[in-house]
Amino acid sequence: MASNTPVPTSATSSISTFITSHRRALLLTAAVAASAAGAYYLTTSSSSSPSSSSGGADGEKKKKKKSKKSKTGAKGEGAGQTSESEKSAAGEKDVEPDAEPSQADLEIMDRAERSKLALALKARGNKLYSSKKFPEAVIQYTKAIECEEQAVFYSNRAACYTNLGKHDKVVEDCTSALRLDPSYIKALNRRGTARENIGGIESLYLALCDFTAAAIIDNFQTESTQVSVEKVMKKLATEKAAELLKTREPRLPSPTFIKAYLEAFRPQPHPALPANPSQGDRTLQLAFDALDAKDFHHAFTLFHEALEQDISAPEGKAAALNMRATFKFIMSDAAGALTDLDESTTIWPTGAQSWVKKASVHMELSQPEEAFKDFEKALEIDPENADVFYHRGQVYFITQEFDRAIVEYRRSSEIDPSFIFSHIQLAVAQYKNKSVEKAMHQFRKFIKEHPESPEVFNYYGELLLDQNQYEEAVANFEKSIELDRNTVPRNALPLVNKALSIFQWKQDFSAAEAICRQAIAIDEQCDVAIATLAQLLLQQNKVHEAVKMFEKSAEMSRTEPELINALTYECATRAQIAFITAYPSYAEKLGLDRNSDSQ
Repeated sequence: MASNTPVPTSATSSISTFITSHRRALLLTAAVAASAAGAYYLTTSSSSSPSSSSGGADGEKKKKKKSKKSKTGAKGEGAGQTSESEKSAAGEKDVEPDAEPSQADLEIMDRAERSKLALALKARGNKLYSSKKFPEAVIQYTKAIECEEQAVFYSNRAACYTNLGKHDKVVEDCTSALRLDPSYIKALNRRGTARENIGGIESLYLALCDFTAAAIIDNFQTESTQVSVEKVMKKLATEKAAELLKTREPRLPSPTFIKAYLEAFRPQPHPALPANPSQGDRTLQLAFDALDAKDFHHAFTLFHEALEQDISAPEGKAAALNMRATFKFIMSDAAGALTDLDESTTIWPTGAQSWVKKASVHMELSQPEEAFKDFEKALEIDPENADVFYHRGQVYFITQEFDRAIVEYRRSSEIDPSFIFSHIQLAVAQYKNKSVEKAMHQFRKFIKEHPESPEVFNYYGELLLDQNQYEEAVANFEKSIELDRNTVPRNALPLVNKALSIFQWKQDFSAAEAICRQAIAIDEQCDVAIATLAQLLLQQNKVHEAVKMFEKSAEMSRTEPELINALTYECATRAQIAFITAYPSYAEKLGLDRNSDSQ
């Protein structure tokens, strides 16, 4: 559910809930729809053992357990090849070559003789493989290949190279096997494992493509392949995120997010201009003017410039540091924000709001003990500071200590009844604490008392959506959108909530997509709108456009976990596109149209 303050009932939790609910279907929607029920792309199982990915030599006799059935073609030996178990069952015996054939001998042999000799050499290689004599087995498979190229020979030699740790050779041989039989699942899995072992962003992406293809061709029947997909996808997204974060400059998020965070604190009077103002004092006034005008990028620049120019009054400098820290914090620069807030509270120790903001930063830095000390310091300065109770309530809400959160929100509301978000969060906390009817009653009361508040209608709609009361939820989101129409900047999130409601209610993808596009038109940096649109596009098999939206979602991500999540979906969608391109016949069977959207 998307709302207008950055708390767990907010935009982030909205898309998180949506993704969680549809995660498996989203990553390969069309293929999953065409597959058997329950054959999903991702699982939550533990990683497979190395043997499950690389396997033994294809066609090798199993001493411990016979398989229930033997498959050829895509899932076994290679198209048209006879497995060792089938050959034995037919009463056919292994043929031992009388002598090692020379190239001249091979040239004068007819095709049938070469094929018979190749199978004998393969059988010898299998026995050596079973005895873990991998270099010797490589020699036999190589001779078999010289007699006759078969996908299984290359794949078996690749299995030897896997055990010898020669991953480049594994890739080379599996590629040769797939040239002969593009649907050879074991070769796809072996090559994927080798590429995973080679590592690096490029190899991990290619490994993901291999495992994805193997999973689809296998109709999602092999759990270990699905586990490999998820494992490699996570590894790839994590490495890509780390690489991007090395060079990515901090950036301000969506105006919707900035406005929401700023409105979570009660307004304070701006510092007065001194009798003999410095240039820094004048720039500080301009910074607050830009802030009031919701020109956030300009305001941030001006606060920084004012501090560089020197502000004459300690209170003014502390206020400038407070605001620069605020912008740094919402740009995910928690360490930089803490530095500014430390200086602010040193210069002006009685500024309670700076202590409250320090508490938020310490929570972001996983330092809860320091955060609660900050709250106590703020209360020493101002025991009736409603912001302290509200934001301490937010901490308890995030840690799901709803009883404590309710106490804090209620106290904040008693001190300052005019601050609507204390009332809203009190009701939401009651809802989360299983007091559903009490929460709904509170919201109905808020609507009567605040009929012009878009926030109340949006939050109430979220609770209705959570209860699957879609029609009433949509009506409340529409009311919120109408009331917010002349706000600057406009809040795009009620539109996203409406899109999610329409999707869940009617499965109307096109309508939900259109509403998300309206939200992005209002706020082109609205991360939750972009992420939701990407998911909806993927649901509709508009994979090329979905990739672009996932790329944009990654650009908008504020935190490393958000970035990894966006990159996970981007990589998964790119792997889909690679499959559609490489396997057009399979794609056609599964309804994956390579020309379904713009290239």
